[in-house]
Amino acid sequence: MHPNRESAVHAGWTPSSWRSHPIRQAPHYLDAAALDSVEARLRRYPPLVFAGETRRLKSQLAKAARGEAFVLQGGACAESFNEFTADIVRDTFRVLLQMAVVLTFGAKVPVIKIGRMAGQYAKPRSSDTETQNGVTLPCYRGDIINGPEFTEAARIPDPARMETGYFQSVGVMNLLRAFASGGYANLHQVHRWNLGFVKRSPLAERYQDLAQRIDETLSFMGACGFNQSAPQINETEFYTSHEALLLPYEQALTRIDSLSENWYDCSAHFLWIGDRTRQPDGAHVEFLRGVGNPIGIKVGPTTTLEDLEKLLDILNPKDEAGRITLISRMGASKVGDFLPPLLDKVRGSGRTVTWLCDPMHGNTIATADKIKTRSFDSILGEVKGFFSVFQQAGLRPGGIHIEMTGQDVTECVGGAHRLTEADLAGRYETFCDPRLNAEQSLEMAFLLAEELTGHFRDHGALRE
Repeated sequence: MHPNRESAVHAGWTPSSWRSHPIRQAPHYLDAAALDSVEARLRRYPPLVFAGETRRLKSQLAKAARGEAFVLQGGACAESFNEFTADIVRDTFRVLLQMAVVLTFGAKVPVIKIGRMAGQYAKPRSSDTETQNGVTLPCYRGDIINGPEFTEAARIPDPARMETGYFQSVGVMNLLRAFASGGYANLHQVHRWNLGFVKRSPLAERYQDLAQRIDETLSFMGACGFNQSAPQINETEFYTSHEALLLPYEQALTRIDSLSENWYDCSAHFLWIGDRTRQPDGAHVEFLRGVGNPIGIKVGPTTTLEDLEKLLDILNPKDEAGRITLISRMGASKVGDFLPPLLDKVRGSGRTVTWLCDPMHGNTIATADKIKTRSFDSILGEVKGFFSVFQQAGLRPGGIHIEMTGQDVTECVGGAHRLTEADLAGRYETFCDPRLNAEQSLEMAFLLAEELTGHFRDHGALRE
């Protein structure tokens, strides 16, 4: 670290300093006055999360970096204003809880639950425009920016959508807090849901042993005095996250914490920079360097060692544990080649980061009918490849980052129920990228628990 880097950690930074940096993936708003008005109102609204919660998540992510916890981050590719219902929020939350119980048993460490929820309304796109039947319009960038309907009016970026996104996030946060603390997350209830999944699964015999061992563990805990009303059984911690893409919205929800006198982006506990916006001199990096939230950085085959080093210098000059999470999104066929050099670079520099595997974005394919899908086997294959890289390095993996839903959609092929491309039309509901459905998500958790059981047993002590 350069001698003056620590003192310069926030040099020249303000919540608006990003505006003087080059920016990518930014919508062009036609009505500047309307945009200013929406931003002014958002600045007056209450925060969605609190700085103390964010600091607690940071301390837990530091444990994951040391192999003492495992991260489960999941949710929709992009949340939809039209799917703003209690049932959809509840079902996604429930599946994440079910996955967490299974992964906890497999890894034998606490699972940190982070939802891609209450703010994941914006999406980066590979092209600024979309063409259908000879008509070209601006691309759909997520409900917080414009509409998915292929009409000129719907595709015009509308700043009023930021306000709608805020209020819908308020509603989702209210539900998540109630579910997490009001008894819905009771460990015995979650286990009963998992038993139901095992009975329905074509691979029931394979999963039954793990389910039985979890059942025995819960019985043992009850015998030790942990009754169903104990907070450890009846409640859970749950955090929110989204990609910090729409910077006018993020800036408007940035607040100074009265206790620490540091700035926090109070739109979510955890924020990440995508593969398309992680330029070291770019606006998104400039904004995030000044907020105290834990930050994720997507890294893929195009990530250079030089850029990664610059990003770590800019975003975490003090090397604070829990501050940086590197989210690997390589593709099943590339993870074994492209991840090791990045891992070696970070280890060699002595930096502290948490590593997650995003097995979704490097495995998107198109059918002959040009429908985007992902193969369950490829998703699982990338996670196994990620685990293998860490096993060879003598390290524990930090967690997984997946796109999923609690609904019975048909968007990813494969899994125990053997969904095919012909099945995609049944309930293909995503406006962006395909998600694992509820059954596929739970199947993934059971299969990864088997992997983690051996991996964490073999690496009980981390290599320094």
